[in-house]
Amino acid sequence: MARTRVSRTAGGEARTDARARAVGRPKRPEIGLPVLRPHEEAGLSPDGDYDGVGFTDLDLSGADGAGATFLDCGLYRCALDEAQLERARFIDTVAEGVWGVGTGLARAEIRDVELADARLGGTQLHGARLTRVLVRGGKIDFLNLRQSTLKDVTFEGCVLIEPDFSGASLERVAFPGCVVRGVDFGQAKLKDVDLRDAAELDIAAGVDRLSGAVISSAQLVDLAPAFAAQVGVRVEG
Repeated sequence: MARTRVSRTAGGEARTDARARAVGRPKRPEIGLPVLRPHEEAGLSPDGDYDGVGFTDLDLSGADGAGATFLDCGLYRCALDEAQLERARFIDTVAEGVWGVGTGLARAEIRDVELADARLGGTQLHGARLTRVLVRGGKIDFLNLRQSTLKDVTFEGCVLIEPDFSGASLERVAFPGCVVRGVDFGQAKLKDVDLRDAAELDIAAGVDRLSGAVISSAQLVDLAPAFAAQVGVRVEG
């Protein structure tokens, strides 16, 4: 855990070292979409090239877009059940109101992307790279981010049920207003990960990996039993 240094002024007053409290804030995506042309094909194409395309109210369940590139695209209210998007690249793209179970995004590159009000379950993002990503609102169950790399990622006001960050690398990642239940940080590497403003925080595994994260004093109290168990301290009475 991050430490806050307290020093004494000449008058004996406590002074907090601001450098010790500083936490790198995630950079947010800045997306300016062009006028989008509608997607008129059936489904998606593997290794397809989609530039300035709008996907609106489409059923893309089971579509195979593995290795495809989505540049300056918008996905609005699309079904993504079992969509195959492994190794796909999403750049300067917005997705709003999408939903689906089992969407495959393993080893995808997601850069300068905003995901808003999604309803997803069992999304496979293991081995993916997320850079300057904003996940806003919505609910995501059983998000698999194992062995992934997250840099400048903000989860804002969303519900995350049992997200799995095991073995992942997180740098400048924040969770303001989020409900985070059953999160797994096992073997993860954290740097400037800000958990202080999470509305709810429940850590199922990986308490020992929180070096590089910042939590609030109230969260420290809630997590005290887990910290005690980690170092072998028995608490009684």
